Amino acid sequence: MEPRPDTGVSWMPRKLAGFLLLVVLYTPGSAHLFPASESAKTAATAQPPGDCTNCVDESVGLSGNRWTMPLLKLGEKRYYLGIFFKANWYRAAQYCRYHGMHLASINSQEENDKLEKHIRDFGLGHEHFWTSGTDQAEEGVFFWMSTGRPVTFTNWNTGEPNNFRYENGEEEHCLELWNRDGKGLKWNDTPCSFETFFVCEVP
Repeated sequence: MEPRPDTGVSWMPRKLAGFLLLVVLYTPGSAHLFPASESAKTAATAQPPGDCTNCVDESVGLSGNRWTMPLLKLGEKRYYLGIFFKANWYRAAQYCRYHGMHLASINSQEENDKLEKHIRDFGLGHEHFWTSGTDQAEEGVFFWMSTGRPVTFTNWNTGEPNNFRYENGEEEHCLELWNRDGKGLKWNDTPCSFETFFVCEVP
């Protein structure tokens, strides 16, 4: 892809504001790793809206459930949307692992469609989202870092992946979801250093 514009949003959809529980419930000493706003921390104790049919009571816990993260069940998978700060691919992967998850893999059209619909329903269909896909081991050979398995199902945007080379010499080796042309959240390779939202899944 060619250099993309800044897609940061200065507002938050009302439905999203009512679902702030997706932010991690921080404990003392963890905030310096993955900071969130004070309002997001406060809202983390809120309950899911009554019409949230995909909310599940299950949560990911580490060290005796010191950290809990409400998840969303879409089909057979459980996801967490990292939408309270933007991170490069490595930091996003670290965040998911820190909470007992991985960056997401997408293995079928059904999984892709359900995840895209959920992101659109949150009013974030114009945003970028990291997955665990990468070709850092061998150019052009993408695999899911979360599982180590090669990418078999694909949903690349037209002309992608193209490993665009930037003026600073950086190339594109990480897989994101992005609605580049208004045709839905297609796949795109982009520099792993770009900071954007991300999707974690329970392994």
